[in-house]
Amino acid sequence: MAQKRDYYEVLGVDKKATEDEIKKAYRKIAIKYHPDRNPGNKEAEEKFKEAAEAYDVLHDPQKRQQYDQFGFDAPGGFGGFSGGGFSMDDIFSQFGSVFSDFFGGGGFSGFSSGSSAGSRQHRGSDLRLKVRLTLQEIATGVTKKFKVKKDITCSHCHGTGAEGGSHSETCPQCQGRGVVVKTVRTMLGMMQTQTECPTCHGEGTVIKNKCHECNGTGVVKGEEVVEIKIPAGVADGMVVNVPGKGNAGQHNGINGNIQVFIEEEPNDTFIRDGKDVIYNLLLDFPTAALGGNVEIPTIDGGRVRVKIEPGTQPGKTLRLRGKGLPAVQGYGAGWGDLVVNISVYVPKELSRDERETLEHFRNSDNFKGDAATKRTIFQRFKNYFS
Repeated sequence: MAQKRDYYEVLGVDKKATEDEIKKAYRKIAIKYHPDRNPGNKEAEEKFKEAAEAYDVLHDPQKRQQYDQFGFDAPGGFGGFSGGGFSMDDIFSQFGSVFSDFFGGGGFSGFSSGSSAGSRQHRGSDLRLKVRLTLQEIATGVTKKFKVKKDITCSHCHGTGAEGGSHSETCPQCQGRGVVVKTVRTMLGMMQTQTECPTCHGEGTVIKNKCHECNGTGVVKGEEVVEIKIPAGVADGMVVNVPGKGNAGQHNGINGNIQVFIEEEPNDTFIRDGKDVIYNLLLDFPTAALGGNVEIPTIDGGRVRVKIEPGTQPGKTLRLRGKGLPAVQGYGAGWGDLVVNISVYVPKELSRDERETLEHFRNSDNFKGDAATKRTIFQRFKNYFS
């Protein structure tokens, strides 16, 4: 399988291109490689599909954000017109409006694919859900249950849209082709286009006696409990695509998908940095000076013991390998680390004995720090504020 080209490269636009620039670029390419202008040319057809796939992603702000961040490895992936998952009819149906202002309202909304009208399937629309996850759920992955209100298959007619034993008949307007032919005058001359038949909506047949429950659509309003598995390692703003769980397609068509938008709940203990998690450890002065063992919490709810070396300075960092978050499935590999940032607590109030003890050490050279230590501390502050 040939490697996909960058979507911006396909449309010939810059990564900072506006929505209008992307639309114009796509329209120009689609006109050049439109099947009506290149009959029987498979290479032109593939370029037409490739442009449609690029436009499908880049004109949608959510998809574009995912693509800019993760490329083709975005969680849930991109369906793709050029990958065989969509037909030419899907492209015209979804993007026909792009051409309406250019071709006097006729547009490129149809294509003579040679397939029979009865083979066309309706696709149900997608649904969007939002889920809030804790850091612990993100670390392990989680399955969530949702009660979703959606279009479901009509149980009375079993999705056919026909009442009882009635049958469908050939559409009188398109004579079973599913499309009607229009000739439009354009700036390129007279152009013949095919549009979806408004009577049968591309199916080539009409139902004689419509189901009284669904009014002939084959779908009714209902609800379903859907289990959605969220993979480990997801991040705020990611979208997990759940195929086939969206609205049911009319007349036993294809179900849409559910797009799950991830929100990450703030955590009081850890700060997330990609796959790493950061824990700020506040040491008491005696432990920092004398050394010792302390327990650090982990994101799975456990605790791990770490050794503090004598003379540990504020700002020192410990890294516990593999104690962070896993890479999200399909993007990267391995686990991040638990990064421990050490600071030292200085009490604001002292007892008299404490004060006398510290006064005793005030003039000790050992407590003033050597030149090398002072330079290190100065550099840390310089780096922090630079």
